[in-house]
Amino acid sequence: MTKPEIRLAKTAGFCFGVDRAVKLLNAHLDDGGKACTLGPLIHNPGFIEELRQRGVETVSAPEETPPGVTLFIRTHGVTKEVSERIASLGLDCRDVTCPFVKRIHGIVKERGEAGDTVVIAGDEDHPEVQGIKSYAGENVTVVKSAEDLEKRIVSGEIPADAPVSLVSQTTFDAKEFKKCEKIANSLCTNVKIYDTICNATALRQAEAEKLSGENDMMIVIGGRNSSNTRKLFALCSEHCETYLIESAAELSEINFNGVLSIGVTAGASTPDSIIKEVVKTMSEMNETIGTVAEAEEQAEVTVNPEEMSFAEQLEEDFNTRQTTGKKAVGIVTRVSANEIEVDIGRKQTGYIPIDEYSADPAADPTKELKVGDEINVVIMKTNDAEGTVLLSKRLYDISQHWDAIVEANKEGTILEGTVGEVISKGLIIYLNGVRIFIPASHSTVPKDGRLEDMLNKTVKFKIIDTDRRGHKAVGSIRDAFRETRKEARDKFWAEAAEGQHYTGTVKSLTDYGAFVELAPGVDGMIHRSELSWKRIKHPSEVVNVGDTVDVYIKGLDTEKKKISLGYKKIEDNPWEILRRDYPVGSEITVKIVRMTAFGAFAEIFPKMEGLIHISQIANERIEKPQDALSIGDEVKVKVTDIDFDKKRISLSIKALLPPPERKFEKREAPVEKGPAVYSIDDLLAKANAAEAAAAAAEEAPAAVEDVVDAVAEEAPAAVEEAADAVAEEAPAAEEAADSVEEAPAE
Repeated sequence: MTKPEIRLAKTAGFCFGVDRAVKLLNAHLDDGGKACTLGPLIHNPGFIEELRQRGVETVSAPEETPPGVTLFIRTHGVTKEVSERIASLGLDCRDVTCPFVKRIHGIVKERGEAGDTVVIAGDEDHPEVQGIKSYAGENVTVVKSAEDLEKRIVSGEIPADAPVSLVSQTTFDAKEFKKCEKIANSLCTNVKIYDTICNATALRQAEAEKLSGENDMMIVIGGRNSSNTRKLFALCSEHCETYLIESAAELSEINFNGVLSIGVTAGASTPDSIIKEVVKTMSEMNETIGTVAEAEEQAEVTVNPEEMSFAEQLEEDFNTRQTTGKKAVGIVTRVSANEIEVDIGRKQTGYIPIDEYSADPAADPTKELKVGDEINVVIMKTNDAEGTVLLSKRLYDISQHWDAIVEANKEGTILEGTVGEVISKGLIIYLNGVRIFIPASHSTVPKDGRLEDMLNKTVKFKIIDTDRRGHKAVGSIRDAFRETRKEARDKFWAEAAEGQHYTGTVKSLTDYGAFVELAPGVDGMIHRSELSWKRIKHPSEVVNVGDTVDVYIKGLDTEKKKISLGYKKIEDNPWEILRRDYPVGSEITVKIVRMTAFGAFAEIFPKMEGLIHISQIANERIEKPQDALSIGDEVKVKVTDIDFDKKRISLSIKALLPPPERKFEKREAPVEKGPAVYSIDDLLAKANAAEAAAAAAEEAPAAVEDVVDAVAEEAPAAVEEAADAVAEEAPAAEEAADSVEEAPAE
């Protein structure tokens, strides 16, 4: 019977974050330190049991930390609140949270403080997601899938028109996150997407899917409560018969008869020792399983049992994985301007030449690295004679992200990056270590423009060509601009309606108005009369090109694509301000700004004036306003009347003055009753004349109206004086007045 082949995934086992945490904890224990972990350090029951045997207990809260024991925070991290509690308790703490998780904490904190709605793709009950969520502020939502994301955007739970930032759990399914990206880009108008899936996770998932499609059976090793292990199991189950086990003991329950090839992978929390034990047990438990091969890029390694035992070969395999072309994780031991010295766990000394540090020439390792930092590299060449290993961080960066560049080219995805270099024929953008060339014709810079003006600008672009052999890519800012412009324009016209408010940018000014960009390729016009409540000669008196303005749609012509915009706000109407802040009866201080024969005009607030009639300037009679006032004087007045229809305001100084003292002279009444000094008819005639003048003012021009007002203001005073004279000097007038009261109404 043909022996089945066992193919071990090269990405199986501890990821970078888990490996770092385990090493730090073991180093602490080896130095004689005592430790406990806040929650399981990693999701692997066997490993946790090993730690327990070494005296490492798991506590559920910081307060449970025993005296003299160092508290280790697990790789998933903890919530912001728990971190603050640890600090307040003054505990000896080592935070071994995965650096990738820490990075997400920083992203969501920054975007939450900026006012974005933060959306996390992941398992809401997972400790990692709970920690991320605690740093995101109040506007945060967790979605479990692309379908869930779409549902929440459509329902309005995630606002489509507000700024949105999308991140993911480090172990989230890479394919599902791609779907989330597409939905977010298509439904949200202002979305920032951060690919926060751990690189090791993405590679592990991709390799597991490949292996499951090439083998009859898959064995996934890892804790059943591990998120990334469960995802590997689900992914492999779609292609072949798959089993999830936590230890080699569970292999006895699996029937391998008839299986020609078996793929083996393991979750990020699975130690190498458990993987070795599982593979070794598989080889020994049944004669039908005899060949072990490791998944390589285009080759398979077959063990010859006559040359060495399986255990020896497996041990050799694990110890020699870091060969030419392989990836490795090292520790920086020295940094200089020309090279970086790195310890990758081999006898030879590792070196990264400066030109192999980054594809970006502006990158400076002396500022970005320090001794003790962990660094990911690719082994380029081993020189046993000199005892050195040539390493490249640049190639590692490219290998990690090149597939995403190729995928972006296939899918037409719009990417974002910063212009890092300007050359004679175009621009260079460095995206995650990949050098992308933007031809000048695709830069959106006019032929007579300066490409140098694009340096250090963040731009959106599309990949239009790739060369896998040279890892070269060509991009187009122009194509991305056209696509986003069209999408934004189509979306705007599909949703625009009268009364809707927008924030836009003033693009140009004319004598008759200001043109405002509401969306890429969509302009509306604010007519000059809509810019201010006061009369202006040119729009530049209110706005300038480049200003950000809040406007609303007054009129919309969808066929001709014309938009009339409103800018003035009712609350800024000076007459509304007057109604609100200066009602009739208010006592205010005003400034005299001009004089007329019938009174003085005073400024209440800029561009709003009221009239102090000559009769309301002083208690005593004055000939002209200048007798009591001068232009520039500030005086206290009372608002006595506001006519909003005629836009007239009446003010009075006199109303706030104390009444004058009136002196009376004692006079003897005449012996004989004679005609009164003023007859009742005279008094009625004067009153009628004043009434007639007021009526005539309704149709008279403004200047005539003011004169009539003056007459009307003085007439009552004259009548009053006459009446006083009659009352004092002519008793006969009193009798006449009594007779008038008794006369019939006609």
